[in-house]
Amino acid sequence: MKFISWNVNGLRACLKKGFMESFLKLNADAFCLQETKMQPDQAILDLTGYKQYWNSAEKKGYSGTAIFTRIEPLDVSYGIGVDEHDHEGRVITLELPELYLVTVYTPNSQNELARLPYRMEWEDAFREYLCGLDAKKPVVVCGDLNVAHQEIDLKNPKTNHHNAGFSDEERAKFTELLQHGFIDTFRALYPDRTGIYTWWSYLRKARDTNAGWRIDYFLASERLRGAIKDATIHNEIFGSDHCPVGLELDMEGK
Repeated sequence: MKFISWNVNGLRACLKKGFMESFLKLNADAFCLQETKMQPDQAILDLTGYKQYWNSAEKKGYSGTAIFTRIEPLDVSYGIGVDEHDHEGRVITLELPELYLVTVYTPNSQNELARLPYRMEWEDAFREYLCGLDAKKPVVVCGDLNVAHQEIDLKNPKTNHHNAGFSDEERAKFTELLQHGFIDTFRALYPDRTGIYTWWSYLRKARDTNAGWRIDYFLASERLRGAIKDATIHNEIFGSDHCPVGLELDMEGK
């Protein structure tokens, strides 16, 4: 099974910047999007062979997720079942025959960590949700988690310490999630690889100098470790301030 996740930072804009070319090239069994910033009827996508599932924010032009899949899901759910967290279109879960596939767009803590208290509440609720799924069958969770976990995961850790996405609190919540039985699939395969990022600010031409952050992930239940065939970061693909990330699983090898 091949999965791709991409924060497109506005799908309608990304469609004008080569989205379909990248979609076809990556040829995933399930393609997960974050920050779609649209309602499903605001663009026509000809995705032959794929079923489309959308979770749009109530606020127009904000947040939102989608999954396009050619694997028939057994069930589909939207949100995490907690009302205060389920109005911004941040989570879609597909129950597939062998695992749950969850895509998430984690809330940003914003400038001066203005939304950090809410982010902490979100982290606890989302972790509880994932653990509930994991008790039933293995979980793959992907998306923009809005945190660089370790110093190796961003170009300038010292100057960004305490900024949104690299606060001690956010990093600790990520660690806590891993301690509950999940693995960072990229780091599982490439523990020491440096200079590999998934997001670059549009300011100061950060992508030109690779002054980036790795904040887009595929996490998987620990018991899927043996099934991981590859974890990829497609930093050669443009169209957003994020690049796509991927995961390939061989379920016969788990």
